[in-house]
Amino acid sequence: MHRYTQPIAWVASALREGMVIPAHPLALNASRQIDVDRQAGLARYFHSAGAGGVAIGVHTTQFAIRLPQHDLLKQVLSIGADTIRQCDKETDRQSVLVAGVCGETKQAIAEARLASELGYHAALLSVADYRNAPNEAILNHARSVASEIPLIGFYLQPAVGGRILSFDFWRAFSEIPNVLAIKIAPFNRYQTLDVVRAVAASSRVDEIALYTGNDDNIVVDLITEFRVQVDEKEVCLKFAGGLLGHWACWTRSAVTLWKRCLKERETGVISSELLSIAQQITDANAAIFDAANQYRGCIAGIHEALRRDGLLDGIWCLDPLEELSPGQAESIDRVCQAYPEWTLP
Repeated sequence: MHRYTQPIAWVASALREGMVIPAHPLALNASRQIDVDRQAGLARYFHSAGAGGVAIGVHTTQFAIRLPQHDLLKQVLSIGADTIRQCDKETDRQSVLVAGVCGETKQAIAEARLASELGYHAALLSVADYRNAPNEAILNHARSVASEIPLIGFYLQPAVGGRILSFDFWRAFSEIPNVLAIKIAPFNRYQTLDVVRAVAASSRVDEIALYTGNDDNIVVDLITEFRVQVDEKEVCLKFAGGLLGHWACWTRSAVTLWKRCLKERETGVISSELLSIAQQITDANAAIFDAANQYRGCIAGIHEALRRDGLLDGIWCLDPLEELSPGQAESIDRVCQAYPEWTLP
């Protein structure tokens, strides 16, 4: 029998109310060593831009921070948590700290304990290491990690290391008592609906917040009211916000857009202008995420946008081979010129 870590009430409430959560990048210098000042500066930037929290130790932070030759996980998590707490103190705010947790159960539990010790409120749980495992094995893994820290589920698209996870999986996952939210990021409408339907059918439908991770469909996710038939009643679900790599740059514009999406959704009248903006955001995402090359340059693309805004000195990644694809810089030029309102820092 698992004993689950009790979520903090204000954290659960804040996630349900909704927020912008950028996926925090890794700031390196030309020697590919961590730039502590720039790393803290990114956290301050997200906070000042109006983000409600940050997610650190996730794909955008580079999973290689865990490798023995780098051994940066604790340092990066510490810098982010300390900086955000100081920003909160200075502004009388409360921000949600999310730590990426990955690996098989032993590793994931160790990462969850570290995150909890550093004051993180929830773990974004990657199950990429269980690509060929049966659902029950993944669920047992999740329950074990949930004994250390509350969870945010993560449906990662197969193109970048995820796997197909069924309606039945997500319904069972939703019943874990301290699951606070699910980041839905399969980049697929059918699979997105599987998660929405599963949460709607669970006993915890009123306790779990939905966050879009579909960087290719951000606006449409945020403006949609999902009406799901469960037995004899209709259940209405909405995305509360997003936990997105796309929001790691141009974050102030992202906060403005998120607020507009929720405002129009609540009125019940979605403007044609907002639908046009939806395709503009997807076009901009295609440039920074390098969709034309199966996302090979996605982290470098985020870094390039941050470099242009003066938030990073360069686009260096831990892996020297991780860089912009041919033509990607020109694509970023194009979208910045075409959509200045949505590509401002």
